[in-house]
Amino acid sequence: MGKGAIGTALLTCAAFIWGSAFVAQSMGMEYVKPATFNAVRFFVGALSLLPVIWIRSRWAGSEGRGAAGGGRTLIAAGFVCGFVLFAGAVLQQTGIVYTTVGKAGFITTLYIIIVPIMGLFLGKKAALRMWFCAAAAMAGLYFLCGGGDVSSVNRGDLLVLGCAVLFSVHILLIDRFSPLVDGVKLSFLQFLASAALSLVMAFATEQPDLSSIWAARMPILFTGVLSCGVGYTFQIIGQKSVNPSLASLVMSLESVFAALTGWIVLGQVLSAKEIAGCTLIFAAIIYAQVPKRTPGHSSERPGV
Repeated sequence: MGKGAIGTALLTCAAFIWGSAFVAQSMGMEYVKPATFNAVRFFVGALSLLPVIWIRSRWAGSEGRGAAGGGRTLIAAGFVCGFVLFAGAVLQQTGIVYTTVGKAGFITTLYIIIVPIMGLFLGKKAALRMWFCAAAAMAGLYFLCGGGDVSSVNRGDLLVLGCAVLFSVHILLIDRFSPLVDGVKLSFLQFLASAALSLVMAFATEQPDLSSIWAARMPILFTGVLSCGVGYTFQIIGQKSVNPSLASLVMSLESVFAALTGWIVLGQVLSAKEIAGCTLIFAAIIYAQVPKRTPGHSSERPGV
């Protein structure tokens, strides 16, 4: 297998881990509250990255290179990204309590559409097709959240939509800071910051106890070690050998895996209207990520 194929395989694995993590997050809510769950899983995620950081440092040393991305910039980036990740995760984790795994997965994936729209406020122009994709995604969300029946649009759907907006901000922040700092160290610090903020919220609004946390140990370990540690590491390694447009498309499969695992594990079957909404959203995501070709030129990145 070539490096591109290996990278695509790693990104697909990351998408599967993130998609199936919605099931683990839903199961975890049977034992603990959202802030408590996030506090422990982000702390576990940070711990899981320590061996990766150590191995990368040893490898860099053996190659005669210093560790990249230290100092105040790394600390500031870790806290800012961690704060936004914390806020988005709280909305997502709380929303999952009131909506299905499949709907949460597809609504969360709207960040791929929201990001280029937010880019307009940063002076980055979006192509006409991005507006078309945004309209199609909103139509899909309309069907997914009830198709005009206000009573079927629950607060879980709205909370997860808020999560998608915050994750869009998080993606733009990562795009800003990742060229300046070490990616794995940034992930470690943002997980640590998110864990600390979630812990403060847990003691302020919930009543965390060790017995409940222990009862939720499997969902916590899955989302902490696999979703945070392994998933983000696969993303970092995979994107090194994969075109950014293809990488985004592959990772958007997270929404499909969320719906599939929610159906297989939890028996959460989507209605015909909800499936139509999912189809519209996923079609918009795919079209938004397909590179635009111009005569005599190579493929351009989407939304440019």
